[in-house]
Amino acid sequence: MASSWKASTDPDFTTKMRRILDLYDHPPADGRVLCIDEFGPLNLQPRPGRAWRPESQPVRLRATYTRDQGVRHMIAALDLTTKRLHYRIRDRKRWREFLGFLKTLRRRWPDQHLHLIVDNFSPHKHPGVRAWCATNRVELVFLPTYAPWLNWIEVEFAAVRYFALNGTDHRTHTEQDTAIGDYIRWRNQRARPKSGFATGSKIRHPDYPFKGCMTRH
Repeated sequence: MASSWKASTDPDFTTKMRRILDLYDHPPADGRVLCIDEFGPLNLQPRPGRAWRPESQPVRLRATYTRDQGVRHMIAALDLTTKRLHYRIRDRKRWREFLGFLKTLRRRWPDQHLHLIVDNFSPHKHPGVRAWCATNRVELVFLPTYAPWLNWIEVEFAAVRYFALNGTDHRTHTEQDTAIGDYIRWRNQRARPKSGFATGSKIRHPDYPFKGCMTRH
């Protein structure tokens, strides 16, 4: 049985990848590396999945529902020095919300140069964001196109979905936001520094063309 995935067509793929891997492997002594991305949209709907429940008392999910309370979005940063997640949940995910989040990170580490690994979502590249970063010792390190797997925060989002959302039927955004916050506080109390990204993996020394679709068996 074969599976396939879309390879990056970015002409600067190797240069961008090596820059990110170098930050992962050799974080600057006078700076801090953070992986940033948005998670969502956070709908209010029954979500299938496993959950801890008393024996013979399974979770009951609605068969029908309406989405009449809108959606929300989480923006988060994974601090590789401590492995802690820092996040905000907002109604929108425009450049203004992104810039507001960056300002919270700047206040958290006022004396360090921040290296932020982000994808190519248009709010991340907004002129207002770029101008603020340029004057506040913040470097935006953009992923190659079609390479979200290079952003270390992606695996953390999978855990947020598994532990905070799967098997739930939250009726309000406040209830859902609380569940997400409870999980993140729990994981942050047990966090350890991040190291060893894709150690020994083929992606560190690619010998395949970064075009079209690639297939493995």
